[in-house]
Amino acid sequence: MTSSPPSGSKRRSRSFEKLHPKIQRWIWQQEWSTLRQVQEQAIPPILKGRDALLAAPTAGGKTEAAFFPIASVLARQTKSGLGCLCVSPLKALINDQHSRLEALCEAVDVSVHAWHGDISQRRKQKLLDAPSGVLLITPESLEALFARRGPKMRGFWKSLHFAVVDELHAFIGAERGRQLQSLLHRVDRARGEAVPRIGLSATLGDMSLAAEFLRPGGAEHVTLIEDTRAEAELKIQVRGYVQVPPRLGPKQAETAEAAGEEVTEEDITEGGTLEIAEHLFRALRGGNHLVFANSRRRVEEFSDLLYRRCERERLPGEFFPHHGSLARGFREDAEALLKDRDRPATLIATTTLELGIDVGQIETIAQVGVPPSVAALRQRIGRSGRREDAAAVLRVYLAEREIKPDCPVQDALRAQLFQSLAMVELLLERFCEPPDPNQLHLSTLVQQLLSLIAERGGVRPKAAHKILCASGPFKNVASSEFAQLLRSLSEHQLINQADDGDLVLGLEGEKLVDHYSFYTAFQTPEEFRLVAREKELGSLPITFPLFEGALIIFAGRRWRITHVDLDTKTLLLEPAAGGTPPQFDGDAFFVHGKVREKMRDLYEARAVPGYLNRGGQGLLREGRDTYERLRLNEQSILTDGNDVHLFPWTGTRAMQTLVLWLARHGLQAESQGILVSVPDASRGALEEALKALAEASNPDPLELTRAVEALHQEKYDHFLPEPLARANYARRALDVPGAQRAAKQMLEQCASPLA
Repeated sequence: MTSSPPSGSKRRSRSFEKLHPKIQRWIWQQEWSTLRQVQEQAIPPILKGRDALLAAPTAGGKTEAAFFPIASVLARQTKSGLGCLCVSPLKALINDQHSRLEALCEAVDVSVHAWHGDISQRRKQKLLDAPSGVLLITPESLEALFARRGPKMRGFWKSLHFAVVDELHAFIGAERGRQLQSLLHRVDRARGEAVPRIGLSATLGDMSLAAEFLRPGGAEHVTLIEDTRAEAELKIQVRGYVQVPPRLGPKQAETAEAAGEEVTEEDITEGGTLEIAEHLFRALRGGNHLVFANSRRRVEEFSDLLYRRCERERLPGEFFPHHGSLARGFREDAEALLKDRDRPATLIATTTLELGIDVGQIETIAQVGVPPSVAALRQRIGRSGRREDAAAVLRVYLAEREIKPDCPVQDALRAQLFQSLAMVELLLERFCEPPDPNQLHLSTLVQQLLSLIAERGGVRPKAAHKILCASGPFKNVASSEFAQLLRSLSEHQLINQADDGDLVLGLEGEKLVDHYSFYTAFQTPEEFRLVAREKELGSLPITFPLFEGALIIFAGRRWRITHVDLDTKTLLLEPAAGGTPPQFDGDAFFVHGKVREKMRDLYEARAVPGYLNRGGQGLLREGRDTYERLRLNEQSILTDGNDVHLFPWTGTRAMQTLVLWLARHGLQAESQGILVSVPDASRGALEEALKALAEASNPDPLELTRAVEALHQEKYDHFLPEPLARANYARRALDVPGAQRAAKQMLEQCASPLA
């Protein structure tokens, strides 16, 4: 049976004609007059069974672009069996995809199955007994399938035609992404051939790097399809404020309370923060929005200020916090409020709402403070402007400290503003931080090895290395390193070697694999307690090299680490000499070198971005004036009293490498965002250390890790032998070539005292 396209169709589509007639009819029933660009281009290669990467903005038609041809292929199959595996990062996304795909696939009698913790065991067992249609699943549930039902898996995949990865950009460069690559490779092994892979992603930077992630070692065979015309209009505003002191300082507030006076949160909150909260209230009240802050403390602070603002106006509360420390029920209630179209709601979150949890149509994305990365900014913007007639809206709020005579250099340079502007500009240039291909991901390798043994009941060491490393995603791990890993896992009783030579799970390995927590490959950075003079100051997630003598900034003061206790996750501190610490040190996230390069370009430019408000324009002028006064276009080494500041204009990993290199040469240094500060330093000694780095032939990064205490930062790192733990850390956290380049560039420039 054939039909004609809707009367509004301007021309006949060649791709449309290739689809199964029932899929064609379904499209006509939706009254679509044309296919979108990404759909038109995706159909032919997917029908031919080729790997494909589809990139388009949110609501750009990627899902249909993949599943029009997938459903057409499955509709023509006479054999039963699972036809398509679709891996998604979140349960909520699976639920959303299930409802969308069920309507489409129903047209060709192809079943769609969701698989996650809320799906009953009866439904799961029914699918295992009679595989069919499309399976929507998270990496963790797929891991559990392999580990718990290994013997059945070979038959389960025998009819598989496609493997789809939804929200591919959410996996790239992460431990979870390496887990996904390993799982897809194991699916191929169980199937007996390479299953065509289709990646669905928001707009990416370098498509070739994403293709390499989708099919490691075979990126050249991946068809790249990017729908740039589907991009929604993007409206941006960056707002700058001056962070003036609160009305009452701590002692004044204490005195006022002792006198019986009421002290409100507004009385003890800095002026810039109050102005940001006021603008958020006026701009977002009455709608559905997401506000991202960079810490739980800031989330709670703004949630409280905005809640109190609603109370003063005698309005229902519509601003709610959302972060990982909140009970699950509180988070789910807040998400439900945001989905409810009958009442306005704004959630203020950390990264918990960055991945596509279904929270309905969001009008505005607000970012308070410097964005974590260009990729995160792109991902967050994707939550806004989902209606076809709506623009995506981004508001960035920044508060910089007042410039005073003792103001730290980076505060006078308005580093927060310039780093945020650099990320916005790189976003507009379609840049996205690329994954690092040199990392070892040994924590995830431990997990995948134990899972492989559980799946097969036992595996020979050479076969395990071939599956996971030689032909799998852990290609950076040599056979000698793999042997070291096996010995360490044996010492921890995670594995044993049977009499026939097979690796089998040991007692501790069985306990680990049997626990539900085994299936996740990632964990959040561990927090260390900070203690000074027997007084607990708080806690801090550690993302920087940790060693005795290292300098850190916390609670507005500079501290020196005197002792690292790995067992109790405690740092003992003593006050460190120095002036006022900077408001922002930029070390909370790994910053790519391109961001710092773009910052320098913005300092040296004359143009003023049109999306800056008046306050932001004033901060921009102040930052450029300071840059010019310090002659940073001519020099990268500045002397400030007893301190020396280095401006490498490079990424976090290279700067951390510089800190460790200087520590080896007896120079205590700290990375403070855009600069490395070396207190009480001899300039001559510093330049000698930089010269030694610049002239060194292949410096050994492992030597630089000798002083680092906290090597174990990923989930299973504590099972690694020390040499592998150091190699793993060095690959993840250091950039020796980048540090060498920075050292050479700094030495080439003329240095003079701070003006």
